[in-house]
Amino acid sequence: MHGTIESAAKLDALRERASSLPLEQFDPGDPELFRTDTFWPYFDRLRREDPVHYCKDSMFGPYWSVTRYNDIMDIETNHSVFSSASSLGGITIRDIDPDLRRESFISMDPPRHAAQRKTVAPMFTPTHLDNLALNIRERSAECLDNLPRGEVFDWVDRVSIELTTQMLAVLFDFPWEDRRKLTRWSDVATTIPGPDGLVATEDERQAELTECAGYFARLWKERIEQPPKSDLLSMMAHGAATRDMDAKNFLGNLVLLIVGGNDTTRNTMSGSLLALSQHPEQYRKLRENPALLDSFVPEVIRWQTPLAHMRRTALTDIEFRGKQIRKGDKVVMWYVSGNRDEEAIEKPYDFIIDRARPRTHLSFGFGIHRCVGLRLAELQLKIIWEEILKRFDHIDVVGEPKRVYSSFVKGLEELPVKIAA
Repeated sequence: MHGTIESAAKLDALRERASSLPLEQFDPGDPELFRTDTFWPYFDRLRREDPVHYCKDSMFGPYWSVTRYNDIMDIETNHSVFSSASSLGGITIRDIDPDLRRESFISMDPPRHAAQRKTVAPMFTPTHLDNLALNIRERSAECLDNLPRGEVFDWVDRVSIELTTQMLAVLFDFPWEDRRKLTRWSDVATTIPGPDGLVATEDERQAELTECAGYFARLWKERIEQPPKSDLLSMMAHGAATRDMDAKNFLGNLVLLIVGGNDTTRNTMSGSLLALSQHPEQYRKLRENPALLDSFVPEVIRWQTPLAHMRRTALTDIEFRGKQIRKGDKVVMWYVSGNRDEEAIEKPYDFIIDRARPRTHLSFGFGIHRCVGLRLAELQLKIIWEEILKRFDHIDVVGEPKRVYSSFVKGLEELPVKIAA
């Protein structure tokens, strides 16, 4: 109990700091704020007092923060001024060494973006999703039936990681016995190297990504020599816009699809259980009326916001909401802030599973870069919760979650839970 009181006091102190710190000293992209889940008051204050904010000094260099829902929408749809191009820095607050930048269709501008994205889009058509649903349900049922009863286990590892990794293996037709490599590569792709991180140095990170590229290159060679199939690798190997990709573009698109298929679903799958445990009245409402899953799923995706931001780079000088953004400036759209904007979303800090307009959120982005696999993510979440509700009256969260040290991936590393015997 003492630890809980101590952590509550620490949170109060951090909130006090957010209210008293001069705005020019705000660095909302500090990953430590996300690891400790203490970034909320910083964004609340920015939306009120300085919705387009300039941080001149951070571990990621200088950057602009766009924090209101409608302002983010305006940046998302203005490709002539705000670029996603990897050559300018890409889509995250962290700058990558120019020699290590890898193009993917999310880090391209029109018109090249559309051609490469269109190559993998058939994976996510309604017909294909109907076929995948049978597979997802079967694997979800098996995973849940094998969970321990009456003992504490890590929900992230046993359920969230396992199910999303299985799904990735199916999407890529990846060797089943090696599927956890996909999880590892996804985590390494987005991690910040350091003594306490997944990898200690950038060199180690690059070595593992090179291993990823080599493994997939062997699979790619197999696909080229086979007739076209309905997996992502085959689609790219036979697609006019993707079959002649250079090595960097190839790895860039692989990392995009691995991270997109892994982090977003996995972190929302973990976040959904945490959200329900923190809001027992909503958990009760869902158990009593499982038909609410249709609105629960988008609400929990908003609530979790599995990717906290996307970044653009200004192609020209522009005045935006009274601020002078210069050519080459880094502009960060904070989805996690837009999803708590009182002007766009009613009672944004309330978790409401029967919310009237639950799809009003920014978690999948907006415009041409909106997540290509969003319907699959929603489908996976809906099915896993249908299967949970059939089996368990309640799943108890029995300890504090461990959160990812990142201001890009907003996720949980561990979530201790217990299912009654």
